[in-house]
Amino acid sequence: MTKKVGNKVVVIGTGAVGISYAYSMLNQGHCDDMVLIDLNRKRAEGEARDLRHGMPYAPTPANIFVGGYADCADADIVCICAGVPQRNGETRLDLIDNNLKVFHTIVSEVMASGFNGIFLVATNPVDVLSYATWKFSGLPKERVIGSGTILDSARFRVCLGNEFNVAPVSVDAHMIGEHGDSVIAAWSAAHIAGMPLKQVFEQEANGRARMEKIHQNVRNAAYDIIEAKGSTSFGIGMGLSRISNAILHNQGVVLTVSTLLQGELGQDNVYIGVPAVINRQGAVRVFEIPLDENEAAKFNQSAQLLKSHQQKVDDFQA
Repeated sequence: MTKKVGNKVVVIGTGAVGISYAYSMLNQGHCDDMVLIDLNRKRAEGEARDLRHGMPYAPTPANIFVGGYADCADADIVCICAGVPQRNGETRLDLIDNNLKVFHTIVSEVMASGFNGIFLVATNPVDVLSYATWKFSGLPKERVIGSGTILDSARFRVCLGNEFNVAPVSVDAHMIGEHGDSVIAAWSAAHIAGMPLKQVFEQEANGRARMEKIHQNVRNAAYDIIEAKGSTSFGIGMGLSRISNAILHNQGVVLTVSTLLQGELGQDNVYIGVPAVINRQGAVRVFEIPLDENEAAKFNQSAQLLKSHQQKVDDFQA
């Protein structure tokens, strides 16, 4: 095990998502040590070497190497990107059974190293596997974070930015619920510079239709991208990097991640995508954003769907 010199991140799984995350982290100078872990060590060695060759052009230097689970002992973040990927025609929830076995092995190995940092989960179905990571690890809920709807929310902001001809960063809007087919557009809380977007749309003759089209575009984006190129990786890689930056630099920013609800938004004991404050301690506070009756009902349905699949975690036997 190599002794760390600063913020240390371990990436488990060097497929498209894992390497997109690693590239984004290094390209933005978010960590000092980057460890890659993969069953295919030769591939991981190639990725590490390729990334090292970009260091002269990175904002800050970083140590990049291939390691094993022992390297998780002093890691600040372990990001799990390993697992069976979503194929064309599959929903994210279709992946649960195979990935539960993978996650039990991974989380057990990480915890055996003495790891006491923050888990960041990217593998789908991310809400259920975040719940599994929390259960298998025994860590406090704040220190197990799923990527949740951070990518859905980014897609939502991009669509709204296009609609109003403003930069996506100026749009404050969230997709909440399952990172999957039951995801909800939280129109009641969406605004640009204080301008309530739901109210703006509803004043137009075809506003409701425009809102529904935007929701469908966001919800179906992954299917369209998978059909076109086989996987989604860059958007989620940058989203994971944003979460990691908030953790490592104690930013206290609000990001839509998967975290455990314990009474918030009327839900209990379910990992689900909601706006939460992210800092060095993890996901420390959930924001109960305003929802109308229809949005609240759909959020409840999404939560109940996830709970029904979380039961597989509760019933899991290694």
